[in-house]
Amino acid sequence: MSKTASNTLDLMDRLRQSGEDFCVATVIRTAAATSAKAGAKAVVTRDGAVHGFIGGGCVTGAVKRVGLEALADGKPRMIRVKPKEDVVEPVDVDGVELHTSSCPSGGTVDIFFEPMRQAARLVVCGASPVATTLATIAVAMGYRTIVAAREEDLDRFSGIDETRTDFDLGALDLGDRDAVVVATQGKRDREALKAALSSGAGYVGMVGSRRKIAKLLDQIGPEAPADAKAALHGPAGLDLGAIEPEEIALSILGEIVKVRRRAARAWPSELAGGEAV
Repeated sequence: MSKTASNTLDLMDRLRQSGEDFCVATVIRTAAATSAKAGAKAVVTRDGAVHGFIGGGCVTGAVKRVGLEALADGKPRMIRVKPKEDVVEPVDVDGVELHTSSCPSGGTVDIFFEPMRQAARLVVCGASPVATTLATIAVAMGYRTIVAAREEDLDRFSGIDETRTDFDLGALDLGDRDAVVVATQGKRDREALKAALSSGAGYVGMVGSRRKIAKLLDQIGPEAPADAKAALHGPAGLDLGAIEPEEIALSILGEIVKVRRRAARAWPSELAGGEAV
């Protein structure tokens, strides 16, 4: 194994251990003259960096662009990079998406992209009946489930991934795929909601009446981002006519899934760094 290949595999292990998302790009076929070799791998990270060698600058732009797209929607895909003069359609005769190369070598490279995304995280703030039920369902659905509640209340939960006794959600570095639900229901409501609104999560919801939530938002005022306040799901959950804690928790998870899937479909088709036909 070459040193470059070994370094790439080591990087993949480190990214897995640290819980970071990445995409593996593997050369599966080459034709004509090209510096790329079948089996060569590169890793695309969330910041758009390409680690490893699978053909140099001729393919790096396409690898970055398609790798980021795969990370965005979680779907594997294959592309073919060909000389610009050989490309007249957006897909080849076998249906593979085409990208152009200006390299003088004139070779063709087929690359397979496999996104390695960590489980989306759900942070549940509070230890109310809705909170405990929500955490239980979230674990069953494969979310990395984090509970933030008073230490004396944490024994109400079981099987979750992480617990916190504070609402310092900024330390979690949450992103678009993650969710925060405030289900404190009378205990540290304002503190929890303020933290949730500033968390950076793609979904933020609060359990409670519209009147109560509006009052809390007024109290928080400019201490939380205006766009996050406008996007708040409050009361959290789909309108299922839910009454019992189990029903409310189910409606909230349904809404989270709906928001996440909608966001994935809306991901921009053009990302900097590559040229598609």
